[in-house]
Amino acid sequence: MFTAKNNRQTKCSKFLGTQNKQVMTNKTFGGIPEKYAEFEKAEILLQAIPYDGTSTWGKGADKSLDAFLEASENMELYDIETDSEVYKKGIHLLPAVTEKKSPEDVYKACYTKTKELLETNKFLSFLGGEHSISIGIIDAFKEKYPNLSVLQLDAHADLRPEYLGSKYNHACAMHKASKTCNLIQVGIRSMDSSEKQYLNKEKCFFAEDIYKRDTWMQTAINKLSNAVYITIDLDVFDPSIMPATGTPEPGGLDWDTVRIFLKKVFEQKNVVGFDIVELAPINHIKAPNFLTAKLYYKLLSYKFYI
Repeated sequence: MFTAKNNRQTKCSKFLGTQNKQVMTNKTFGGIPEKYAEFEKAEILLQAIPYDGTSTWGKGADKSLDAFLEASENMELYDIETDSEVYKKGIHLLPAVTEKKSPEDVYKACYTKTKELLETNKFLSFLGGEHSISIGIIDAFKEKYPNLSVLQLDAHADLRPEYLGSKYNHACAMHKASKTCNLIQVGIRSMDSSEKQYLNKEKCFFAEDIYKRDTWMQTAINKLSNAVYITIDLDVFDPSIMPATGTPEPGGLDWDTVRIFLKKVFEQKNVVGFDIVELAPINHIKAPNFLTAKLYYKLLSYKFYI
């Protein structure tokens, strides 16, 4: 059925470019009224990239969007901590980028789309998909913000230069950023010995070292430049609260540790964008989907109200 909303989405896709494969949805984040979801009025853009082509164990990150949106529709939109309703700034859900021919083609699609979106001067947020989508996104942000820091919250170092025949594999998600950006890594607790040569120990905060401590937070923040892009692999959380991810690693961070740390980052730095990746929904277990939606909304609340 053709609706006015579909017509607006078509116009927005034309404005932002249509060379990448896209799929449209009639849903809005949080079920917010359409007046807060229109492209023209929204200050926030949400770009979904449900790609799961290079994950090597648990699959399902390509199913994240529907689970994320369903959870968001059952979430209270008033944030107690910031005394705000950030959805009133406007959150526009863009047509999903669905390129999946090859890791190289996905990289090009992510890079090109991000370049286009950066021209809108709206706040950009991204939902994966697996972590390889971040490579093209970060490259585009780096061009706009030459002194960019990348803050990675993750269980895995993701520093391999190549894996399974591609440098755009999820296991390589941060290798290029480690060369071109100021990369700060938090929550790492799994890596291959081949990655050690690419790891900067002065900028990596291993999960074991920060467990039940908080002094590391300001140390990490002090290593960031002013412009910060945040990439969050959901396996940074302990699998007791986030089992719905491709490679759940024991010994992860809890909700409040992540929340408190990220609040400090938003307070002290200019967060220019972020992505959340690796949600692989589990049938009949809603909590991980809800955590993801809550995390997304919390980051927007911090961006606009602290």
